[in-house]
Amino acid sequence: MVSVVLITLLVLARTRFASLAERALGTLLLALYPVGMVVHGLCGSLTAQTMLPLQYCDIATIAGGLALWTRRQFWCEIVYFFGIAGTLQGLLTPALVYDFPDPRFFLFFAMHGGVPVTSFYVVSAMRQRPQAGAVRRVMSFSLGWYAVTALVNLALGTNYAFQCQKPPQASLFDHLGPVPWHNVSAILLGLAIYSLLHLPFAGSRKG
Repeated sequence: MVSVVLITLLVLARTRFASLAERALGTLLLALYPVGMVVHGLCGSLTAQTMLPLQYCDIATIAGGLALWTRRQFWCEIVYFFGIAGTLQGLLTPALVYDFPDPRFFLFFAMHGGVPVTSFYVVSAMRQRPQAGAVRRVMSFSLGWYAVTALVNLALGTNYAFQCQKPPQASLFDHLGPVPWHNVSAILLGLAIYSLLHLPFAGSRKG
């Protein structure tokens, strides 16, 4: 339902209201983290595991908001690759412990519905397609994020990016080998998926 609403909004964005619609969705995506902190605080679930925007989908959400507001090529590439490679997977196999009508339920689907829609939008309507070297740039960013996340997990005893423990729900992680070696498989799989996602735009240039 969230995705349908967002797609409708972005259809309107193809009209003279493009800038307004893009910024409205961009603001929504950027607001999800601070609003989420307030919601977790009110619900008593604000912990070391929920207070930092270090999940893969958190990064994709922030990148999506920045892409829609700034149209910067880097953020458009991050939301395209992260949004389809990871957040869409999260929408299909949600690692969600909150049921309807818990507000955290709505936050989850606002994020996991909004990011994939933004991912497709930036490369279609906005025409901010991945350029030469995009896989290298996004993979370097991914490895940097993964390293920082590993240090945070070590320091706080958290499980950001499911580095220390797989999701309890069935997911792609179940096929990546035992903990902690699943992290190596996840990195290699990420490189493979990024490469496939870049194929339709191979040789793309600005101009």
